[in-house]
Amino acid sequence: MKLSLKMEEFAMLLLGVWAFSLLNYSWWWFAGLFFLPDIGMLGYLANDKIGAICYNIFHHKGIAIGLGLTGIFIQSTELQLAGIILFSHSSFDRMLGYGLKYEKGFKFTHLGEIGN
Repeated sequence: MKLSLKMEEFAMLLLGVWAFSLLNYSWWWFAGLFFLPDIGMLGYLANDKIGAICYNIFHHKGIAIGLGLTGIFIQSTELQLAGIILFSHSSFDRMLGYGLKYEKGFKFTHLGEIGN
């Protein structure tokens, strides 16, 4: 993965950290919830197709932004928090080269094959 893409994802991670700082939550919440989106990997216990679908739902930035904006619109800090955590975690994963998954296996992502 190119350095410019990693830098872009790092900038989005910082954006998520900044957005979290605007909420009235302790930083323990951010740390404690940061890896929760990885629960989507449990779908791989069934098979690669279900695993990819579950993983991608929990790592899709569009869903994260939608949750966050919905939270702002209906004034729900819980939804805002969920959106910020999903967005930040997804940016972190992509910075490390873990992209959205294809159905042929965990290591096949939209950013390229993991490990190459």
